[in-house]
Amino acid sequence: MKASRRVSVIVPTFNSERFLKQCLRSIKEQSYPNIEVIVVDNFSKDRTRKIAEEYADLVLLKGAERSAQVNFGVKHAHGKYVYRVDSDFIVEPNVIEEAVSKCEEQGYDAVEIHNTSDPTVSFWSRVRKIERDCYRDDKLNIGARFAKKEAFETVKGFDETLIAAEDYDFHNRLLDNGFAIGQIKAQEIHLGEPKSLSEIARKHYFYGKTIQNYIKRNPARAAKQFSPMRLGYSKYLSEFLRNPILSTGLFLYQFVRYSATTIGFLSTTFEGKGQLERSQQ
Repeated sequence: MKASRRVSVIVPTFNSERFLKQCLRSIKEQSYPNIEVIVVDNFSKDRTRKIAEEYADLVLLKGAERSAQVNFGVKHAHGKYVYRVDSDFIVEPNVIEEAVSKCEEQGYDAVEIHNTSDPTVSFWSRVRKIERDCYRDDKLNIGARFAKKEAFETVKGFDETLIAAEDYDFHNRLLDNGFAIGQIKAQEIHLGEPKSLSEIARKHYFYGKTIQNYIKRNPARAAKQFSPMRLGYSKYLSEFLRNPILSTGLFLYQFVRYSATTIGFLSTTFEGKGQLERSQQ
């Protein structure tokens, strides 16, 4: 590879002290040399900013959600490429090197990076790892987070009105604008995995309450992306058969996930109708 192009890694945070040190260390230990790390914090009350100041090149303050934080970080970025990494992820050592190579040597504008789950967290994280790994090479259930800054700015970054599925939406707009998206082997690992079904239910209830805007803008893709029937599962059929306990866990996980999401979605729909009716009285 010729003279290395700078990569600006944007890490949005909010009370993220639990995993932030591991996240930032994994970025600083990348095999690729030309990296700047920008942490954009949403006014955390814990030790997040103190940890960020130890590792990041720049620490900024911005709310109110991750999309706004990432967009703000990109405005201050000096890299040819920008890479969003959430604070409860670690990245394998050659992720950025592979991503830059994919763009510089093969002409891509953005890169999909598979993320998997840390299976040591809980039983449910092992279930999640099986589910996530089913989506490797799946062109629907993945979102490009590494991109040329020029491409990021052309599509106007992440949609700040979206809380859930903002990465899917960003990916869709890259494709709609004709940008080429590649894929690499190195991956991200999610540390902030759920430890209980109640935690899974709360998380997806919240997502359900905030998913309407994405579905309205991307109805056809959303129907496929959020379907409980995934073609990727067929690739792992033999593994499901070898692990009946994890397979049962996956079924239960999906049941809780989709039930909570549906309840959240319907609650927002009924609230919206109620507000409309009251305004017309």
